[in-house]
Amino acid sequence: MNGADVLCDVLLANDVTVCFANPGTSEMHFVAALDRKPKMRCVLGLFEGVVTGAADGYARMTDRPAATLLHTGPGLANGLANMHNARRAFSPMINIVGDHASYHLPLDAPLTSDIESLAAPMSNWVGRVKGPADIAPAAEAAFRASLTPPGVATMILPADAAWGEVDAVSVGKVTLVPAPAVDMDAVRKVAAAIRAAPGRAGMIVRGKAARADALAIAGQISTGSDVRLFGEVLIARMQRGRGRVAPARIPYPVDAAMAVLRDVDVLILVGAKEPVAFFAYPGKPGRLVREGCEVLTLAAHGEDLHAALEALRDELGIKPPKRQVVAAAFPDEATPSGKLTEDAIALSVARKLPADAIICDEAVTSARRFFALSAFAAPHDYMMGTGGSIGGGIPMATGAAIACPDRKVINLEADGSGMYTVQGLWTQAREKLDVVTIVFSNRTYAILHGEMKNVGVGAIGENARRMLDLDYPSLDWVSLAKGMGVEAARADTCERFEALLDSALSRRGPFLIEAVL
Repeated sequence: MNGADVLCDVLLANDVTVCFANPGTSEMHFVAALDRKPKMRCVLGLFEGVVTGAADGYARMTDRPAATLLHTGPGLANGLANMHNARRAFSPMINIVGDHASYHLPLDAPLTSDIESLAAPMSNWVGRVKGPADIAPAAEAAFRASLTPPGVATMILPADAAWGEVDAVSVGKVTLVPAPAVDMDAVRKVAAAIRAAPGRAGMIVRGKAARADALAIAGQISTGSDVRLFGEVLIARMQRGRGRVAPARIPYPVDAAMAVLRDVDVLILVGAKEPVAFFAYPGKPGRLVREGCEVLTLAAHGEDLHAALEALRDELGIKPPKRQVVAAAFPDEATPSGKLTEDAIALSVARKLPADAIICDEAVTSARRFFALSAFAAPHDYMMGTGGSIGGGIPMATGAAIACPDRKVINLEADGSGMYTVQGLWTQAREKLDVVTIVFSNRTYAILHGEMKNVGVGAIGENARRMLDLDYPSLDWVSLAKGMGVEAARADTCERFEALLDSALSRRGPFLIEAVL
């Protein structure tokens, strides 16, 4: 038995059964060990951003970590953007980063780098294996760090630790520290603040507070004590659809967000952070709540959010109603026809969404209407890139499909964002994943046109246009998808889009629709 075998055994003993990988020479002994462990599902990504993004999507849907396998510092660096998104989503993840043999590092070979410094900003925990005998405790520490509280753990595995022989090691399940008890002082303080500000309190839910069972309790508090219910600007995972409580999403634009929060005197955070502007803009504040708004934390990430909501409901004296007020009937709106538009796509997807589907939304500006409509759609899970780093959509959908093979995954994808990790389509084809990718092909970075206006630029000249538009040459998403092994077709009318969507939803396997706008 070598160190790599021990690492595999520790992972499998703790139900880490998927490894998203893009290995190199330093990881070959671990690859060989994985080959001896058929219970581990190994998924190849052609780019490390696909690997880390897929692990993020997998974790969000299972509440368990997957492993990633990355090659030295440059391989890790290629995956950092989606590690950033995962860290912001509080996704459990165990990154295994291979490194040179420890005795080779002083030679400063070409791939030598400071892996710890690269990993630290995007990880909650970073550890380097000291030798073969250290692998079991290091792997257990990484697993524990990925779940208490959930977050990104990065373990650096020198090649000689992986190939070094060790005595047989008995591995078992790692004991995790349970979530702390509900802070009743915080509950009483929040309840008093709600009573003191009738009709002027708001609550932001995220994490497990945005799951259907916890949302039902939050909805009871909202109805019983006149508290407005919100999700964050970028949502890690929220269970939406008919029969479920539907929080409003805080808008991305600063002025719109401030308008929504203008009448809130008390803002309660449940697993969330205080909302702030994405960027600084001349003459605009960074905080989105008005001056004088009291911001209180009911429970933070890593605490029992469901129990905290129950305790607050009880403290407020709210009795669970026999029937919850939830969205039911779909808005009476004519079926769009003619030239395809962003709103037509949002309406069509919301109406046709299969029950228990998973939506991965990286359409940025183009799919803004979908979230509001999703309250009336069939019950589903809704996810976004939470760190603002683009290129998470295709990988996130890939990981979600591996996590939930019996559920249809729909990826609402911007064309500019999709090009960051288009290689994820190849993984979808290789793994025969049930993902429908809808590319909003507007051939521009539309959000950046808006950002130019936000910083006071009235007119865009030729140099700026060339940095913001994708129209020369235009991206051919049908050809790109087919080149990756994914069947694809193009739609530029509402009728054609509806027909393609019906076809894609009626069958299994990956399919891409290029929606030309």
